[in-house]
Amino acid sequence: MSNCKNPGLYVHVPFCRTKCPYCDFYSLTSLSRVPEWREALLREILLYKNRCCTFDSLYLGGGTPSVLGTRDLEKLFESLFRYFGFSPYAEITIEANPDDVTREKLDLLKSIGVTRISLGVQSFDPGELGYLGRRHTALQTEQALDRIRESGFAGLSMDLIYGLPGQRLSDWMRTLTRALDFRPEHLSCYQLTIHDETPLGGMLAEGRIRPVGEEKERSFFLRTAKFLDERDYIHYEISNFARDEANIARHNSKYWHGVSYLGLGPAAHSLWDGVRWWNVRCVTTYCERLAVGRLPIADSERLSEEQKRLESLCLGLRTREGIDLSLVRRQPGVDKILTRLQAENLAEVSRDRLIPTRNGFAVADSLPLLFLED
Repeated sequence: MSNCKNPGLYVHVPFCRTKCPYCDFYSLTSLSRVPEWREALLREILLYKNRCCTFDSLYLGGGTPSVLGTRDLEKLFESLFRYFGFSPYAEITIEANPDDVTREKLDLLKSIGVTRISLGVQSFDPGELGYLGRRHTALQTEQALDRIRESGFAGLSMDLIYGLPGQRLSDWMRTLTRALDFRPEHLSCYQLTIHDETPLGGMLAEGRIRPVGEEKERSFFLRTAKFLDERDYIHYEISNFARDEANIARHNSKYWHGVSYLGLGPAAHSLWDGVRWWNVRCVTTYCERLAVGRLPIADSERLSEEQKRLESLCLGLRTREGIDLSLVRRQPGVDKILTRLQAENLAEVSRDRLIPTRNGFAVADSLPLLFLED
């Protein structure tokens, strides 16, 4: 792996105590296989250790990384730091659930060098937490946030979900307002997406729940963006807000800007020098392949120049940087499209870049379609 610049490292921890009914990420609800997974992960690390340059971000996601015990966390970070190089200013993030946040675990994470905690808050409303199948209470969330602040972490990110069936805008704004009481450095505010292969997907197919309509989704989104803008948060990606430039999520930004990253663990994805690959979505197969010295790759693809262009177009129009106009200059009728986008206040043209407005963010999935040839 050569010619890389500021790559990121992702580790998928495929364990949860319970499975939320909206989640389609790969995870197991038993912790019995943690030792086996950790040994397999070490083998995967060893297979890559001489093929990577220095990382400037490390992200532990899942699943729920915070379910790991302190000894497992110590061994995991010890392996990563022993065999990979990290820059002195690396951003090191771990996802956590509120009911896993103990002072002992926070002290350990701080001593290890974790700089950022991404807390899965989702809501402060008891009824909504129950609907989402969250195992923590609002009180546990508040206690966890207090502990994080008392432990001296300066990088706090909260994940929140809005647009639940039957949810009122006023309900959502109460959660958002309560979140700001803790002055998070970063917020990820996600519209609830109901995937087919989830319990909520089954309920939707059976007609037991009704999706939120487009107009209501738009009103939730625009109100959220305006509310946080008025409180000086930078809206740098459709779902993501940072208190200042220093708190923009460095690791996640790599995904949106096509920067190389290596993914370890079952179901993890990687992108490196124009090649994308993804691991098997099964702990058993993952461990079996690594036990015989094989990488657990399910499949891979080398991106063509057109694929790279389309991905830059689709992902770039989800960010405040927008896209370089060179990506669309050859599109027939591009000048008319640009004029229309500006007239409808969906995007601005500045310094040879097309930059989506807040209204453009609200319809970001449709913007790239304007530049795709038939």
